[in-house]
Amino acid sequence: MSDSPILEGGCLCGAVRYRAEGRPYHITHCHCTLCRRASGAPFVTWFSVPAQGFSFVQGTPSRFASTPAALRTFCAACGTPLTFQLLAERDEIDVTLCSLDDPNVLIPEDHTYIRSRLRCIALADGLPQFATTRDQAGDPGRPSG
Repeated sequence: MSDSPILEGGCLCGAVRYRAEGRPYHITHCHCTLCRRASGAPFVTWFSVPAQGFSFVQGTPSRFASTPAALRTFCAACGTPLTFQLLAERDEIDVTLCSLDDPNVLIPEDHTYIRSRLRCIALADGLPQFATTRDQAGDPGRPSG
């Protein structure tokens, strides 16, 4: 993969399409309660890109403030979750990995918010696991070394 790939994707029905330019980072399986509730899935896999390199190129997604600190987008027609953005970090946007045209181009790096993981989900992929975020000081789920 080049240093600045162009990743494209969109919703299930095709009404909303996006383009993400720039090197993706923080590719994670998030197990937080909000992601589970917003998606109806046991966890959501995200990747981050610089916000200036992200744009919706077709359609306009609906927006939802899932907390006072965060904004999510989704397709109003089919419900596909698309993005997540912390309002305090406007220079970064998180995009749902499986909304990519080819989700296999990115490989998850870790699991975050495993303190909220459903008990029926067994994590056996060997990826690092974090109780909350990967940069939480004193995080008991933080891998050693």
